[in-house]
Amino acid sequence: MEQELMRIGVSLPEKLLSRFDEIITQRGYSSRSEGIRDAIRNYIIHYEWMSDVEGERVGVITIVYSHHQRGLVDNLTDIQHEFGNIITSTLHVHLDKDNCLEVVILRGEGKDVRRAAERMMALKGVKHVKLTTTSVGAEL
Repeated sequence: MEQELMRIGVSLPEKLLSRFDEIITQRGYSSRSEGIRDAIRNYIIHYEWMSDVEGERVGVITIVYSHHQRGLVDNLTDIQHEFGNIITSTLHVHLDKDNCLEVVILRGEGKDVRRAAERMMALKGVKHVKLTTTSVGAEL
């Protein structure tokens, strides 16, 4: 049984689309649409994995953002204060004249760690967020 295909329109910065096109060519995708479908599948898998984070966790949130975005630094600070009971440390690095890197280390209930990452991820001007977690009692 064939799935019905839906058409959507997406606006992207030229530089982002050019980089995406380079990658899909290197990976051998037959079309831009197939690359986008694969990226969406990966996003869904990542979201589902993040949804399963339970129990006490140690987490690292890595954020790259534009420091020119009005209000973004204040919003990030507000979120960090909101989750101050689970944030153990932060590191701020100026990458270049336009971009900053923030690393946030957390320890607490997995759902709270995930919520903190999702709140930061949703802010305008954030270019990349990566959450990595492990259980506190993980046997190695």
